[in-house]
Amino acid sequence: MKKIEAIVRHHKVEPIKTALVALGVHGMTISEVRGFGRQKGQTETYRGAEYKVDFVPKVKLEVAVSDTNAQKVIDAILNAASTGQIGDGKIFVTSLADTIRIRTRETGETAL
Repeated sequence: MKKIEAIVRHHKVEPIKTALVALGVHGMTISEVRGFGRQKGQTETYRGAEYKVDFVPKVKLEVAVSDTNAQKVIDAILNAASTGQIGDGKIFVTSLADTIRIRTRETGETAL
C-alpha cells in the first residue's frame, strides 16, 4: 500500500477529486497548508503598500491506495493539477506498513 500526499493549488482540488473518483478512489483527506518552494512566496499590495507573503496558501491532499493503483492515482493528480507554472506543487509517495479500519477492525488493503 502507498500513501500519496499532494501539495496543490486551491483551485485544482475539485478537478483532482473528480479524477480520483473516476478511478474509484473512495476517500481522501484535505488540509489547508501554507509553505514555499521555488516560488519563494509572493508580493501583494494592500492600500498602496507592497508587502511580501513568505508562505503561499496551498492544499494538501492525502490518499491511501493499493500498490497496483498507486501509479494511476499519481498520473491522475499530475494531469489534473498541472498548469505548467511554478507553484503547481509536489507529490510525495510513501509506503504504508498497515491500515486498520477502526469500526470493523479490518486490516491491510481491505481497510482502504
